[in-house]
Amino acid sequence: MNGPIGKWDIHPMHFWLRGTRPEQPVRYDEAIGMWHVYGYPEVLEILGDPGTFSSAVATRFVPPEQAAVAFDGNLTQADPPDHQKLRKLVGRTFTLKMVGELESRIAALTHELLDGIHGKRFDLAESLAYPLPVIVICDMLGLPRSDREQLKEWTDQSLLASTQLSTLAGDTALEESLDTQAEAAMELGFYLLEQVTDRRRRPREDLFSKLIEAEVDGERLTDRQIVNFGNLLISAGHITTTMLLGNTVLCLDAFPDVDERVRKDRSLVPGLLEESLRYLSPLAAGYRVTTRDVEIAGVRVPEGEVLEVWFSAANRDPRVFEDPDVFDPARSPNPQIGFGRGIHFCLGAPLARLEGRVAMNILFDRFPALRVDPDDRPAFLTSPEFTGVWRLPVRVD
Repeated sequence: MNGPIGKWDIHPMHFWLRGTRPEQPVRYDEAIGMWHVYGYPEVLEILGDPGTFSSAVATRFVPPEQAAVAFDGNLTQADPPDHQKLRKLVGRTFTLKMVGELESRIAALTHELLDGIHGKRFDLAESLAYPLPVIVICDMLGLPRSDREQLKEWTDQSLLASTQLSTLAGDTALEESLDTQAEAAMELGFYLLEQVTDRRRRPREDLFSKLIEAEVDGERLTDRQIVNFGNLLISAGHITTTMLLGNTVLCLDAFPDVDERVRKDRSLVPGLLEESLRYLSPLAAGYRVTTRDVEIAGVRVPEGEVLEVWFSAANRDPRVFEDPDVFDPARSPNPQIGFGRGIHFCLGAPLARLEGRVAMNILFDRFPALRVDPDDRPAFLTSPEFTGVWRLPVRVD
C-alpha cells in the first residue's frame, strides 16, 4: 500500500491495512469460535437488522448477573425496544444544539493545550489528542478537571487489558482481561454514582443533572443507567476522538501531498476527517449474536453464533470504495461506517467531528510543518477492536 502506515506495528488482525484483502467476506475462525464479517454490504446488512443480529453479546463473555449490572443503560448492548427508549431519554439531553454550542470552547481548549508545549518534539496524544476530548466530556458531565488523571487511569487500565475475545472455554488470558476490565469499570462506576447521587441532591447545569431530569412517556433513567451511560461516554467517547485526531495526523504524515493540499484548501478538512475514519477506522470492530439461522453472503450461520463485524475492513471493500488504499480527502461519495450505521450509529459522532475539525484547523494554523518523529515510533493500541495510538511523537520543525 502507499505510505508507511502498513510498516508500523498495527495489530496483526488488521491485515487489510497492509494491503491484503480478506479472501471472502464471511469466514468462521476456529481459533476464537466466532465468525468474521469483512464485506461492506454484509456489514450493512447486519447493522440494519437488529432483530436477527442482536447487540446484547455481553452475556456470551461475562456472567448474566454481572452483565445485567454493568450494561444496563449501555446503548451499545441494547436491542429494541429497550434501545429506542434509552436513546430517546439520552437524546433529550445530548443534543446537536448542545454540541454546536461547544465550538468556541473546544477552540479555546485546543489553544490552551498547545500553549503548554515547549520545544519542537512532543507527544501529540499526550499533549492534545487525549486531554482535549476528556476535558470536554468532564465539563459536560460536570466532573472536576482535577479528576482527569484518575479517569485516564481507569480507561487506560481497561484498554491495556483488552484482548481478542473468544467464545471458547478455558481461555485464561481472556478471563484475566475481562476481570481487569470489570475492575476498572466498577471503580469508575462507583465514582460516577457518587456524582449522580450528588446531582440528585444539588442539581446543576450539567449533563448528569439533565439525564436525571429527562423523561419520556413518564419514564426516567435509573441511577444505574445514568452511571453506565456516563461510563460509556467517558470510555468510548474520548477514545474515538483521541484516535481520530491521532490517525488523521498519521495519514497526513504518510501522504505529504494530501497534507499540502488540505493546508492550502481548508474546505477539505471535513472530508479529511471522513477519509481518516474510513482509512484508519478508530472502532475497528463490533460484535453481534445471531437470533436465528441466517445466511450471510451465501454462508449459513446458525442461531446463537457470535459475529465479529469489521468496520475497518468494510471501509476498504473495493466493491464500494474505488482505490480503497488511496487516501483522498475529496473522496465522493464516501459512505464510510467508522461511526457505525443504523440504530447504533454513534451518538457522539457530531461531537467527535466538531472536535476533529476545530483541532485540525488549529494544528494547521500553528504548525506549518507537522510530522511523525522518525526517531521515535508511534505506539499503537494492542486491542484488535481499535485502531489508534497510545503515543504519537511528532516534530514541528
